[in-house]
Amino acid sequence: MGFREIRKLNRFIDKYSGHCRVRELAQASYKKHSFPIYAIEVGSQDPEAPTFFVTGGMHGIEKIGTHLAINFLKSICEMASWDSVTQEMLKGVRYASIPLINPVGMFMDWRSNGNGVDLMRNSPVEADTTRMNLVSGHYLTPHLPWYRGAPYQQMEVETSALDKYFSQYLMSSKFMISLDIHSGFGMVDRLWHPYSKTAEPYPCSKQNEKFKKLFQENLPFNIYKIEAQSDSYLISGDFWDYAFDKFFEHHNGGRVFLPWTLELGSWIWVKKNIRQAFSPYGFFNPVLPHRYDRTMRRHKLLLDFFLRAVYNYDKWLLRPEKEEDVK
Repeated sequence: MGFREIRKLNRFIDKYSGHCRVRELAQASYKKHSFPIYAIEVGSQDPEAPTFFVTGGMHGIEKIGTHLAINFLKSICEMASWDSVTQEMLKGVRYASIPLINPVGMFMDWRSNGNGVDLMRNSPVEADTTRMNLVSGHYLTPHLPWYRGAPYQQMEVETSALDKYFSQYLMSSKFMISLDIHSGFGMVDRLWHPYSKTAEPYPCSKQNEKFKKLFQENLPFNIYKIEAQSDSYLISGDFWDYAFDKFFEHHNGGRVFLPWTLELGSWIWVKKNIRQAFSPYGFFNPVLPHRYDRTMRRHKLLLDFFLRAVYNYDKWLLRPEKEEDVK
């Protein structure tokens, strides 16, 4: 029973359950179908351990993000079985992942969940109204994309499960970076940082700039366009704006959380294989096997860098600024 991605996730859990901790957060249901939402953790069990949190499948049609998240989990577990460097790192860092947030949407090949709600626009966050449009999120009807859900109601089962897990298990992290994986926008792969609700700087902008500098100095030939989410468009209800504000308020600004989004430039796949344009799936995912394999390879380095940066956060985040950096 199920579909390709949930079977892939279940096979991972069956094989690697001895190397990780698995929590079933909720069941997402639609008509006669019901699927679990899993959170998986590897590494330190210290509640305050620095945390790298990866999510995928927020939009059900964007299946490639779930594949990236599962494959990176598999890579970590395999490395931890024999590599002493990985074993040592995992003593001091927690890697957490919800590879498939929207299983009903993925089962149905929908962007939304079973209620027609765009989960990326479902939190109680309002964007700057001077730059709002339909893509930013709306309350008109679930028959249009970007529907936020009924106004003044609680978040959907999926976003509520994500929020509860974040609040209960990750909020105490002394430092955290998250990476939410999406696809379906543009011709280049983008790394977006907050805010989505406004073009105004967010409170950890200085720390975010240090991370960007670290990334570009260590991976100078990377293929990513790094920009604020608001440079492309604004979103009302962005979960990561909501989570950041919650984390920042909880710690009174005393701890750092850097939420990032990886937006895969899937239009390039359509350009190279025009047949993909005749399938909604093709606008969001690599169809040809060699492009799928290339996608798995090219972003493994990014995920590995993020994990190492979290583990070593005190060595770069707290490092005094050099004179040339100030200039």
